[in-house]
Order: sequence, then structure tokens, then C-alpha cells
Amino acid sequence: NRLGASALMQGLADGYFVAPYTAGNYLAQADNNELTTDHEVFQKAEKAAKEKIEKLLSIKGKRTVDDFHKELGKLLWDNCGIVRKDEDLKKALKEIPKIREEFWKNVIIPGTADSFNQTLERAIRVADFLEMAELMIHDAADRRESCGCHLREESQTNEGEALRKDKKYSYVSAWEFKGVGKEPKLHKEELTFEDVELTQRSYK
Repeated sequence: NRLGASALMQGLADGYFVAPYTAGNYLAQADNNELTTDHEVFQKAEKAAKEKIEKLLSIKGKRTVDDFHKELGKLLWDNCGIVRKDEDLKKALKEIPKIREEFWKNVIIPGTADSFNQTLERAIRVADFLEMAELMIHDAADRRESCGCHLREESQTNEGEALRKDKKYSYVSAWEFKGVGKEPKLHKEELTFEDVELTQRSYK
């Protein structure tokens, strides 16, 4: 529900700022004698991270990270906001790959990876945001109903009220990332209601 989702996002946002100051201190005091970096999973993750950083720093383009961030934000605001429609969502899905391609060809990141580099940090985040934004649009496009505070223009009552489609969309969506530029796979967890009957919400 909205409260649960809001709490989750709040936790993620707070964690982004809190974790760097708490996790490091905790790990410094923990007994790490048995921890090594020899594990295959660590080696693979470290290699991927270094390659991503090297690739970003090698681009030497002309557009700033903030410029791409704003472009992506406007695309979501215009096409995948509180009110959305099928036409706009399809348009956004076509635009995301173009922005991603331009980002990986023309972003400029001053400085190096050997020193504190906030622009590099933001660039890594924006690269992740591109994948997250694409997933959000896929999810919004798949759910062809008005639900919660989101209104699908194609899903309204004759009086203009939000129209849910409980029989078709009573499930939890879990999307599996299949790789950059590839369509994610949808997994559904069906919801059953034994003690409460679903009814249309009315604000009248």
C-alpha cells in the first residue's frame, strides 16, 4: 500500500545518507579476522565496479551529469507521473534507451577515481537511475488500471473517478532485471482476500 511503499522509500533515502557514517564505523570495530576478499562473488563485483568507473571516466564528453539527471527527471514527470496514459508510457520507453546511449557517449566527469569525486559518484547513481526509470515505466505500462494515487486516463468511470480492475490486477509485481537494454521479466504473486471484499474507492 501507499504507506508501506512510502516508508520503504523513506528508509532507502535515509539509508543513502546515514549508511556511509554508520556502516564504516561498525565494520571498523567488528571482528573481521575471518573475512577476506578472495571469494568469487566479491572478485566479480569488484571487477565490474572498477570497469564501470573506468568506462565513465574515459568518456570525456560535453554534457554534465546533472544535465542528464534533469532530462531523465523531466521525462518521468511528463510521462510517468501521478496521471499517466498508454501513449505517454510507450513514448517514454522509447526515449530511455536514447538518453542512456547519449549518457554513455557524451557525459563528462572531471577528476579521477583516486580522490573524493562527487561528480563520479553522481554519475554512477544516474546510470542506475536510467535502469530504475525504465523499470518503473515498464511496471506502469503493465498495470492498465487506476490504483492508489495513480490515475490511468484509460481507466476512469463515466464520472471521471479512478477505476480499479481488481479481478485482473490483484497481484504483487516483482520484476527480474535481465540486463541493460533488455526487457525485464515480470513475476506475479497473486493476492487473495478471504475476510475483506474489495470495493471501489469513492471520494464523494
